[in-house]
Amino acid sequence: MTTDDDLAPEPVAHSLPGLVPGLDDDGRPRPDAPLAVVTGVTGYVGGRLVPELLTAGYRVRAVARTPDRLRGRPWFDDVEVVQADAAEPDEIGPALRGAHVAYYLIHSLGTGREFAERDRRTAQAFADAAAAERVGRIVYLGGLTPDDEVLSEHLASRAEVGEILLRSGVPTTVLRAAVILGSGSASFEMMRYLTERLPAMTVPRWVENRIQPIAVRDVLRYLVGAAAMPPDVNRGFDIGGPDVLTYRDMMQGYAQEAGLRRRVIVGVPLLTPRLSSLWVSLVTPVPGGLARPLVGSLVHEVVCREHDIARYVPDPPEGLVGFRRAVRLALRRVQEASVSTRWSSASVPGAPSDPLPSDPDWAGGSLYVDERRVQVDASPAALWRVIEAVGGERGWYSWPFAWHVRGLLDRLAGGPGLRRGRRDPGRLLVDDAVDWWRVEAIEPGRLLRLRAEMRVPGLAWLELRVEPVGEKAGDPDAWTTAPVVFSQRALFHPSGLAGQLYWWSVAPFHGVVFGGMQRNIAAAASSAQRSMRAPVSGDATTGGAGRPAPRS
Repeated sequence: MTTDDDLAPEPVAHSLPGLVPGLDDDGRPRPDAPLAVVTGVTGYVGGRLVPELLTAGYRVRAVARTPDRLRGRPWFDDVEVVQADAAEPDEIGPALRGAHVAYYLIHSLGTGREFAERDRRTAQAFADAAAAERVGRIVYLGGLTPDDEVLSEHLASRAEVGEILLRSGVPTTVLRAAVILGSGSASFEMMRYLTERLPAMTVPRWVENRIQPIAVRDVLRYLVGAAAMPPDVNRGFDIGGPDVLTYRDMMQGYAQEAGLRRRVIVGVPLLTPRLSSLWVSLVTPVPGGLARPLVGSLVHEVVCREHDIARYVPDPPEGLVGFRRAVRLALRRVQEASVSTRWSSASVPGAPSDPLPSDPDWAGGSLYVDERRVQVDASPAALWRVIEAVGGERGWYSWPFAWHVRGLLDRLAGGPGLRRGRRDPGRLLVDDAVDWWRVEAIEPGRLLRLRAEMRVPGLAWLELRVEPVGEKAGDPDAWTTAPVVFSQRALFHPSGLAGQLYWWSVAPFHGVVFGGMQRNIAAAASSAQRSMRAPVSGDATTGGAGRPAPRS
């Protein structure tokens, strides 16, 4: 029987003695430790790999197109952060300089019709730069593919990227995985929501295909261990967990681990992969653009043909993580709200990425603003706790029916809708997804700026601010005592005539949606203030500089 202690996390380096550099006496990587360069650090796997490499004793250089997206990560101050686009040779070359190992964790999953060409071009630029900079090893996480079958576009692209890297002239390790199971992974979330929301379902034939899933913990272990492979190793490896199951078996196993009744699952031959992905996107938080490649991968049987990886990265003493244990571990992370990264960590393809204009009269053109301010009988800390917890299960504090209808329309248009939820119910980091928004900027205790990723003809933002009352603006105590001002701004930069028409068509509803939101957030903050055990003033409610005190 598995106990909570069996599920306790520990660094994967602990089971890789002799393969990793190890830490110095202060528990940090040595100054002369090998350098690991990691791309894709804002993604699901990349964000988890960085702290594992640090614990293993590697110096880490995190490469991102927008480094500000990494601020707030627990490891941010422990790594070298470099701004670079892997598709641009002039940028990625310097980023790879001096690397003992470079991790290629980039793929254009669900980014539209041109994703294969984009992946091909980026992989070639990375391969050429790695060879020119004499990188010691490339490690790539690709997809497990069957023999002698016509592959889905997604799997074919992943295989092609692996071949490009293997031909780079740099010793390369390609790890090929099927379904990755872990709290927050797209595959786990898809299985979880299908099983929880549908006690009875008709399903496509692919649910009978055999799959060899792997726990994200074992994926990370192989990624870390691959850095120490001998220089003459240049090949791909199949990686999978100890269990081979059908997708039907996986859903029934999840139901049992989650304490649900056995599901009624009836297979039908009429659901094509495209129809299946539409069905998945309606039932689960996974949007259609991401569901299509995931379903496209499941139409194949994906089972490991070899376990040669064990020659270089031996299995842990307790064995690889089985399916049931992976589900228990993921469920516990979800229940404890300790999911470190999610599939939604990566931006939605085609979503706006331009930063908010600092001046409404900037050269970009029209900027429509709906601004509301209200004085709240609460301390800054009480108001901030409400603001930082918006979205997800708590909702948006106004007209839930309208939000749900708009979310459904967005999903039908290919957007994320409201089902992405939140990574953490009470704490936000820059770049976190919050339903159809993404955190663009956060100043704890003062400002939350969200950028819309829903399908709209333009760019949209929502700003929530905590401000001192006017006559107290210069008083340091204004950031520790009630009352406080709650400032709320909705901004929209229209794109063409369609954008103009969109703004004016929804403007009549702003009083209900945004006005109600402001009133209800203010009321929730006042209620939170009354229920706080600490006094309104002093350091009991804030952690200095306007920051709320840490939660226990």
